[in-house]
Amino acid sequence: MTEPAPVTDLTAPRDGLVPVIDRIQPLLAWCEAASTAPQEPVAVDAERASSYRYSSRAYLVQLRTEAAGTALIDPLAFTLPATLLDLLAEREWVLHAAGQDLPSLAELGMGTSTLFDTELAARLLGMERVGLGAVVEDALGLHLAKEHSAADWSRRPLPEGWLTYAALDVEVLVEVRDVLAERLREDGKDEWARQEFAHELLRDHGPTRSSTWRGLHGLGGLRSVKQLAAAREMWTRRDEMAAAEDLSPHRVIKDRDLVTAAKEAPRGRDAFDRALPAKLRRKDMWWQAARSGLELPASHLPERSERSYPPPHKLWSKKYPEVWERYQLVRAAVGQRAEDLELPAENLLQPALLRHWVWEHEDVPTEPEIGAQLAELGARPWQVEQAAPVIHRAQTEV
Repeated sequence: MTEPAPVTDLTAPRDGLVPVIDRIQPLLAWCEAASTAPQEPVAVDAERASSYRYSSRAYLVQLRTEAAGTALIDPLAFTLPATLLDLLAEREWVLHAAGQDLPSLAELGMGTSTLFDTELAARLLGMERVGLGAVVEDALGLHLAKEHSAADWSRRPLPEGWLTYAALDVEVLVEVRDVLAERLREDGKDEWARQEFAHELLRDHGPTRSSTWRGLHGLGGLRSVKQLAAAREMWTRRDEMAAAEDLSPHRVIKDRDLVTAAKEAPRGRDAFDRALPAKLRRKDMWWQAARSGLELPASHLPERSERSYPPPHKLWSKKYPEVWERYQLVRAAVGQRAEDLELPAENLLQPALLRHWVWEHEDVPTEPEIGAQLAELGARPWQVEQAAPVIHRAQTEV
């Protein structure tokens, strides 16, 4: 039995911790150094404060190239210069879980036409763990500390320990890219990865937090439309306050407290107040919001469940048994193909996309027709090539 390779702790940047760049001249100097090797990819990361702030802005941006080393940039200190933006636009970016960072980087004017996502690459390679620490350990045998991921990055000044953590996020990212790129080539998945990376750049990443009151945790515990109306109006008031004060909504009032109060709202003010946290300020304001929901005319009350297309698949087995049977058949076939390819089924074909296709196709199209339909729903060419044949076969060989 082969002994596992020893793992080395990576606790500090190899060249020491660089100071935060909060003036334009040091940033221009970094750009000048980076420009001496124009073909080098650039490792990119951003730190947000989603647990503390309403906005999804980046409060620290980390960049690294071999020629220029690491740059820790405070984007609150100045507007990023065109010199940097132009340099980055021409480079391949290496990120981990790019979809998390691309929106906040775009807010700063940062963009690229080429990227390599180490998390996506790890998924395509069928790696069991795809977090940055696990991927670094698998690729390079280095253990990366991850203790500050949920920190309040809007804080100033940033503690040295946090900055060390931030610098390590890009310290070896390009090295990881090189290892994973070679593995993708060996597995014949490099073209799949290119298509996935291109899609990641173009797709709509959506809001970073729930943009609707339907996303409230615990909402399913509300049985009456009056309770739902109270919750909706309280959510709206909370969202307005959070945006105005740039606070994470749960720091204004937690979901569970909001839902609990909404549940009691139809019973009157006293029951409502008792359901709220004792230390919560401005209870009268919350009651006004809840009451505005309770007093709505019947035509303005929310429906118990949000209409969606197609209907939620959890209802299919009882309400649409023929669709459910077809879905089970096709999902199993796609899952088996994904297993054969050693990657997660959701990366072979997004579950929502597969359900959409199943809902709309009672009859069995030809294999080319299935491929065209999947592509129209957003499947990439490699996904169509792998999924269309098994979907067709699953429905014609029963």
